[in-house]
Amino acid sequence: MINLISRTISQISSLLKGLQIKGFLAVVIVGFLMLTTNIAAGQNNTGLKERVREQIQQNDSQRPRTLGEWNKEARETEGAPGKRLEKIGKESAEAFKQFGSGYVEGAQKTANDVGDSAAQTGKKILD
Repeated sequence: MINLISRTISQISSLLKGLQIKGFLAVVIVGFLMLTTNIAAGQNNTGLKERVREQIQQNDSQRPRTLGEWNKEARETEGAPGKRLEKIGKESAEAFKQFGSGYVEGAQKTANDVGDSAAQTGKKILD
């Protein structure tokens, strides 16, 4: 009985040692990848910045688009918390309205795609 317990303990300890080595190797590999990967290439992508800026400018909303605009608006209504809350309420309503319209458009597009896929599948089955 003592022999069985001692063998079980030694097997568990060897298993734990194997897990520690695997964990250490995983950390070393991830560290090596992080140090050798050129992350700056993605940060200097001016095309992405321009596309995002264009998307923001296409939006006709009167809501603040940047943190600077938000802070400017907050400074303008600094002494009037009621007016500030009223503006926040209007802007929130506009944001939810825009979100809802985007959601509806996305749902319609998805439904159309699903319908097209179903039609194509039906044609394939009939052929």
